[in-house]
Amino acid sequence: MISRIDHVSLAVRDFDAAFRFFAGILGAVPGASGEDPGMKYSWKIMSLGDLSRIELITPTGQGSFLDGFLKDRHGGVHHITLQVPDIRKAREAIERHGIPTFGFHEYGPVWKEFFIHPKHAFGVLVQIAEFTSDDWLSPSVRMPPNTRLLVDRSQDGLTLKFAHPGGGTVAVGMSRDEALRLMDDLKDALA
Repeated sequence: MISRIDHVSLAVRDFDAAFRFFAGILGAVPGASGEDPGMKYSWKIMSLGDLSRIELITPTGQGSFLDGFLKDRHGGVHHITLQVPDIRKAREAIERHGIPTFGFHEYGPVWKEFFIHPKHAFGVLVQIAEFTSDDWLSPSVRMPPNTRLLVDRSQDGLTLKFAHPGGGTVAVGMSRDEALRLMDDLKDALA
């Protein structure tokens, strides 16, 4: 039912300081961002390494849904987002086990979500969502359209870069000898 953990969402009071820390010090690559005037918050997705992502969320005014969470802290893990291939089937399966859900929304074909309250998920707010991962990532960390594999030659060998079904890429460096063994293995497998 669950494809993977897509991201961990961090609620922060000082977005600029958090952004400088994750992007400037840890090297996170900024991706999609947005603002919800009704709930009075903004968000930004950031990629770390090949497959890891965080989301920074911050209030944009008084009355934000984050006010209670940030009342006695400067920031912290707000929720985790789990990706599913079919939001309706996931919701039905969870509710069949007697676990209540809330906040079901469909934002067109781009994003569908619901939540499980922390009291039903061992202290963690869980967001379950159906979406296409690459839609939320910076073009610099995703494969070109209709590309599943790239080969980059280096002085010592090569790097294979694969499109990951969860969005983004996975890179595998290989020495010249490893690459030659892989070529032989592929020839044998296709013979």
